[in-house]
Amino acid sequence: RKIIFEKQWFYLDNAIGHTYGTTFEVTSGGNLQPKQEVEESTTETKEAGTDNRNIVDDGKSQKLTHDDIKALKDKGIKGQEIVQQLIENSTTFRDKTEFAQDKYIKKKKKKYEAVITIVKPSTRILSTMYYAREPGKINHLRYDTLAQMLTLGNIRAGNKMIVMETCAGLVLGAVMERMGGYGSIIQMYPGGGPVRAATSCFGFPKPFFDNLHEFPLSKVDSLLSGTFSTETLPSEPEDNVLVEEESNGLTDEKQILLQETEEESTTETAMEINQTEEQDTMDMNAEDVEFKENKEKENKDNVREKQRKQWERRKKLIETAALLTEKNADGLIVASKFHPTPLLLSLLEFVAPSRPFVVYCQYKEPLLECYTKLRERGGVINLKLSETWLRNYQVLPDRSHPKLTMSGGGGYLLSGITVVLDKGKSDSSHLEALKMEEPSSKRCKVQDLHC
Repeated sequence: RKIIFEKQWFYLDNAIGHTYGTTFEVTSGGNLQPKQEVEESTTETKEAGTDNRNIVDDGKSQKLTHDDIKALKDKGIKGQEIVQQLIENSTTFRDKTEFAQDKYIKKKKKKYEAVITIVKPSTRILSTMYYAREPGKINHLRYDTLAQMLTLGNIRAGNKMIVMETCAGLVLGAVMERMGGYGSIIQMYPGGGPVRAATSCFGFPKPFFDNLHEFPLSKVDSLLSGTFSTETLPSEPEDNVLVEEESNGLTDEKQILLQETEEESTTETAMEINQTEEQDTMDMNAEDVEFKENKEKENKDNVREKQRKQWERRKKLIETAALLTEKNADGLIVASKFHPTPLLLSLLEFVAPSRPFVVYCQYKEPLLECYTKLRERGGVINLKLSETWLRNYQVLPDRSHPKLTMSGGGGYLLSGITVVLDKGKSDSSHLEALKMEEPSSKRCKVQDLHC
């Protein structure tokens, strides 16, 4: 399969068997070859200018034209040699400062050297890639905000986590990576089925998916109210009935075939002159019957396969519902495009007391509403609404400084810890009791005076 990445196309066949982190060179045919490390000659002293004030970028400093460079590529000259020729034919290269020269070489290498390093997929790499290329798909969830979510949610091996996300499966993949295949994850999903495009990019082994369950959001209310039920499951007797029907169908077909053959035999005895023509018609009839048989078998196989898949899906749904009804989840992660308040209030019912929950939203206002609703409801402590501030730094010898461009915002997080909600007392009576009660320090002073 041809891979197109960063205006470069290649085939990954030759990469199989090599370790992660191996650097490859792309040859003319698109094949990959492991790059041999060439030691850069440090004996030559670089000529460099003191400053770049007198250098004018008028586009005339490079003697090589676009056609010359294309001709060099067509000859099969490697990118390293092209970069060297560009340096030699540049009239302003020697006048540039040492830092500017390094920057120029780095820029030209990136453009003309077809070098690829294959790295192992991780949460950091995938989240950085998604945020840089398609932030809309992950609700503008920045990588440092995702790291905060994993920390605040106390994601670790052996947990029983509930994840509700519409970030193309990136948050789910991050949770799975942190848990390392131990514990269980229940993914809540809207619509027809869960989206796991980013999760598949992690390259998890099959055992990681054994403890991954899924449950539709549309059935959460019925599960909480106790009216949850799936459609009638196809049981074993129904399967036997299917087999009987199939066998009856086959016997009927056999009877039809016998009748047809009897009719054909009578016509053969009656009309012996047209024996060759009748032989042809017999072959045609036999072929038609075989075609019909095959078609009916295929249809029945398809129906049986659909029923089997439907039965398996319902079975998994019942298992997931049983896990949720235990109401002992170790944490809750919400990162979706929907309003967080109804989602959080319903899903918190499945979380055990003294467990963390984290809600991500691109905007602050929905989380403020969620914050006030949770305060009114009770059953949570340590509520925090936070936003992380990120600034990238360039760290190089003698030129470490903050980068000029920085991210405007990476979204907001609402985090807290669940506690047992005492439903016997209303919040208003509880607040009145707190107001009526005197502070302990004041009580102590009154007692001392009486003494």
